[in-house]
Amino acid sequence: MAGSHAQALFHAEGAHLVLYDGACGLCSRFLRFLLAHDGRAVFKYSSLQSATGRAMVQRYGGNPFDLTSFYVIANYRTSDARVFTRSAAALFVEGELGWPWKAARAAGLLPKIVLDRAYDLVARSRYRLFDRHEQCPMPRPEFRNRFID
Repeated sequence: MAGSHAQALFHAEGAHLVLYDGACGLCSRFLRFLLAHDGRAVFKYSSLQSATGRAMVQRYGGNPFDLTSFYVIANYRTSDARVFTRSAAALFVEGELGWPWKAARAAGLLPKIVLDRAYDLVARSRYRLFDRHEQCPMPRPEFRNRFID
């Protein structure tokens, strides 16, 4: 019993790393949404432009200078870490938030190619539709401990 409690604590706070485009207005809005709804604090955050973001993307075979994707590294501090990108990353995040957001995972029933094409369509026009920041917005003080770099 004590082992399962320790395991639950290990997998809870900051178990997953979200890598986002710090200059993207849509990403910034999504980040604020996550901070507001991640009551268990299961996510840590780092911008793709940071040293940590670039290193993690490169570690998992991505181009650290390509800012068109959204990454989540599940259990990033363990040897069981798994990387999710694009629509799979978004579905993973929604599933970790709990109800009612977990219901969005039903979109995972659609073929991955359809979901990723929809993701890519939004990613290509995100700066035009949601603005672009010159630098990453600073998190509020109560959330700063959730950010790396």
